Formats: sequence, structure tokens, C-alpha cells
Amino acid sequence: MRKILMSLLMAGSLLAGGIGAAMADDASSAPAAASAATASDTSASAAVASAPADASAAASAAAPASAAAAPAAPTAPFSVDSSKINSGDTAWMLTSTALVLFMTIPGLALFYGGMVRKKNVLATVMQSFAITALITVLWTVVGYSLAFTPGNGFIGGFSRVFLSGMNYIHGDKATTLTVSHLAQTIPESVYFVYQMTFAIITPALICGAFADRMKFSAMLVFMTLWSLIVYVPIAHMVWEPTGWLSSDGVLDFAGGTVVHINAGIAGLVSCLMLGKRVGYGREAMAPHNLVLTLIGGSMLWVGWFGFNAGSAVAADGRAGFAMLTTQVATACAALGWMFAEWIAKGKPSVLGIVSGAVAGLVAITPAAGFVGVAGALTIGVAAGVVCFWSATWLKHKLGYDDSLDAFGVHGVGGILGALLTGVFAVKDIGGVDGSLLLQAKGVAITLVYSGIVSFVLLKVIDLVIGLRVTEEEEREGLDVILHGEHVE
Repeated sequence: MRKILMSLLMAGSLLAGGIGAAMADDASSAPAAASAATASDTSASAAVASAPADASAAASAAAPASAAAAPAAPTAPFSVDSSKINSGDTAWMLTSTALVLFMTIPGLALFYGGMVRKKNVLATVMQSFAITALITVLWTVVGYSLAFTPGNGFIGGFSRVFLSGMNYIHGDKATTLTVSHLAQTIPESVYFVYQMTFAIITPALICGAFADRMKFSAMLVFMTLWSLIVYVPIAHMVWEPTGWLSSDGVLDFAGGTVVHINAGIAGLVSCLMLGKRVGYGREAMAPHNLVLTLIGGSMLWVGWFGFNAGSAVAADGRAGFAMLTTQVATACAALGWMFAEWIAKGKPSVLGIVSGAVAGLVAITPAAGFVGVAGALTIGVAAGVVCFWSATWLKHKLGYDDSLDAFGVHGVGGILGALLTGVFAVKDIGGVDGSLLLQAKGVAITLVYSGIVSFVLLKVIDLVIGLRVTEEEEREGLDVILHGEHVE
């Protein structure tokens, strides 16, 4: 464990200089980039705004002649007449927002809750619920502003702190609303809540890595700091057009890098820092209720259509195609994991096929709006087989206790999906061809930054209040010890 963490620290120190240089370079080049961004008409502007990862690529592809003739595309939230709001797009994004929130509560809560032992189920579902409330407040106060307003290559600005400057509907006769420059056909308030649901589920995913042994108080402090210091900068770098990775052309349609790699590596660092569960490898730690896990996994599958198809930020053909690729990849991954387990262990399991489906959902997330059906099929099968290997053989070979395979499924699945996006992205579908080298750059930067900062945060919290419950408390069960409740 020490060697792994020291390697991350060394890599982080090397990256620090690169981040500083990139931020300085972005600051000097921002005016030129802003003037180069164009939109030939209103529908083209909407297409550029339909996916944050696609915006910079579409702008750089504009012809010089049209760039000179057309007005520059907006680079910050702005006001529009309410008649410009597209009711169909707005209705779809309201639905997608509800679907993504549904993924966390109750989807992820039940998925994780069914996999832990009976004495820890309430503590596990409590984490997802508490994180939902906590991140809602943080995102409203400062998170959205730092992630989705222009700034430098690393972080945004403070123009939307406490949602300052955001115009809402005031009565029945409002004539102007603010819209995000990344979603120009829906009210900014809708885009704000949609992105909030992403910020909610990302830290909730990390909880699977340290299930059964982390203090509730330490978890709350860690998630607060991690969301502001890790999630927000990564989201800005990847999805905001002024961000470092976005301006370089790194593709992430719906969060393979921002959500899954980010949460996965933080989960790995967390489980290494806390150590193994008491009795791990010696005592049975079977899931207490796989029906809950199956129900939660099914909710994740359905909710993921809001995650991926919703990232088109419009009710259009691209959203429909993202839904198609999501379904195909998920089915292939579920079958891939099932058959891999069948071959390796002699029997397919419910936990296996559900885990395979989630692995496919994770892997197709960065690619959903960029790849064709063949790409989705390949990504799905690869995700099912590779994540089965990482969650079984690799975990036991390296000896870490990733309780619910947060890294094995989300980290590894996110890395695989991000890299294969560079292989299978098709210009005719997403407006840009993929680059394996650029995708690898995005993966590496996310792994190193999130890993290093997560380690530092956990180390500080451990020194101040402690991360882990005592051995006696762990054996008693977190439900009773932390919350004074238990499941009959």
C-alpha cells in the first residue's frame, strides 16, 4: 500500500508544474480561443452546446470564412427572451434530471445496501442519502459557479456563487431568462440542477470502496472537501470549454472521466488508507440481500438513460442515439461478465450479471454520443470481461479490500471506456474523431490529481478526527454503533 501511495505522490509532484504551465498558457490563449468559437446559426449553436465535451471540437472545426462572418459563440451564461426556450428540450432535461437523481436515491443506495452485511445496511444507505443533501447545498453555494463558469484552465469563477445573476421565472409574465452557454435552449436553472445530480452521485460511488468501516463524521468531512477540491476542478477541466482538458480535445460525453475514473481512483485510495475489513479473507462476507442489489442495479440501468441521453442537453437524434448505444453496451457487458464468470467459476450469478450491467453503463458513459453501434458492442463486451477480471482476480492478487468494487467497476470501467472512446469515436456521429493519445492524457491527469488529493485529504482527516471505527464497533455493526438503528 505504501509503495502505491508514494508512487501517486511522486506523480502528483511532477504533474503540479504541468498544471501551472497549462493554466498560464490557457490564460494567455483564452481571448484567441473565444474569438475563434463560432456558430453558423441558432441550431448549430444548440448542437455545440448539446455536450460539453464536444463544444471545443466543434468550434475548432469551423471554417475561417464563416468565423469572420458569424458572431462569436457565448462563452458564459447569458440572458435570452423566454420565447427562445425550447419546451421539448426543457421537458426532456427535467425528466433526465429526475432520472439521474433516481440513480443515487434509491438506486445506488439499494445497490450498495444489498451487497453489505445485514449489520451495516442502514449505515450504507444513509451515506447515499446524506451525500445527496450535502452536495445539493455545496453545489448551490459555490460548486456550480466554480465548475461551469469561465475561469482558467483549472477552475471557474465566482459569478454564480449562491446562484447570483441567475434569472428565474418571476410570476407569469417573465420575458427573460438566463441560459448556460453549454445548454442554450433550456433555462439555466434546469441545467444547474441537472449537473447537480452528477455532482451528487460521484462521491456517493466512492462509498462502495470503504463500506463497513468508515466513521460517518469522517465520511461527511471527506465528501465535502473532495467534492470542492477534486470533483469541481475535474468537471471544469473536462466539460467547461475554457478548461484545460476540454480545450485540448479530450472527449467525455457524460462522465466517464469526471464521474467514474474520478470516483474510482478516490475509492481505491480510500480503501488502501483505511485498510481491510476485520476478518477480510478469513470470514464470510456474503451480501445480505441480493434482491435489493438487483432492484438497485435495475434502477441504475433505467436512470442511466438520463445520465447518457440527457447529456445531449436536447430532445434530438443525438439523445436518441446515446440511448441506443447505452442499452446495447450495457446488455453486452452483462452477458460478457456472466459468461466470463460461468467459465471461471462454473456458475453464473445474480451479483455477476448485475455488476456486469453496471460495468457496461460505466464504460459507455464517455462514449455514448460519439461512437456507433459497433463501438458500443465492443465497449460493452470488453467492459464485462475486463471488469470481471479486475473485481475478482486483480483485487485478490494485489490484496486490497475494495468492499463493493468501486474501483474494479467504476475506476477500471471508466478507464476502459475513456480509452476506447478515442478508438471508436466517429466524426459523422459526434462531430469529432477520437484520439487515443488525448484520451490517455485525460485518464492520466484525472487518476493522478484525484488520487493525490484524495490521499492528502484522507490523511489530514485521519490525523484530526480519525477515519475508521474501532474493531469492536466494526464487529458490532455500523447500524447500531453510528445510527442507533438496525434491520430486523
